[in-house]
Amino acid sequence: MSYVIRSVRADEWPAAKELRLAALRDPVAHLAFLETYEEAEARPDSFWQERTAGGAEGADKAQQIIAEGPDGRWVGTLTVLVEEPGTTDWAGFPVERKQGHVVGVFVRPEERGSGLTEVLFDAALEWAWGRGLERVRLIVHEENGRAQRFYRRVGFEPSGLVVPLGDSEERELEFVLERSAVGVPFSDR
Repeated sequence: MSYVIRSVRADEWPAAKELRLAALRDPVAHLAFLETYEEAEARPDSFWQERTAGGAEGADKAQQIIAEGPDGRWVGTLTVLVEEPGTTDWAGFPVERKQGHVVGVFVRPEERGSGLTEVLFDAALEWAWGRGLERVRLIVHEENGRAQRFYRRVGFEPSGLVVPLGDSEERELEFVLERSAVGVPFSDR
């Protein structure tokens, strides 16, 4: 199957909303995302419009990349957020250098195993390195073994940073990929 890999456009917020809601219905969504389907579904259209515009083609601080099937259906996505030194991240940790933070990784179940996730990561890293980011990171739940195996396979390594999840005993782990460690695109490895 041939996919178009591209950044979203601001006016595509209904498709962005539909794909996010599909992601939140996934059986491991509770391990992969920090919101529930009910929370996301209740958000007004203005939220989805603003969110999509903030990561749309041409945006500097974030980029949502999607995989579009031949029929126009969106089958996968991820977003890269730019984090600037001197700020704090969503968990309250200081950001020490200009970096990307990959969030919202999702590929529809029927498309998994096709190499699509690697292609999405290639596009995300190309965008990140093109903006001069020094490294790209992501946060993964300690019990999400499937995701951890994938991230390791494509070059990300645990940094040792552990992020507690609220008042629970659950934790998430930071994985990073340094720009200096990149040579060959994931899809060619």
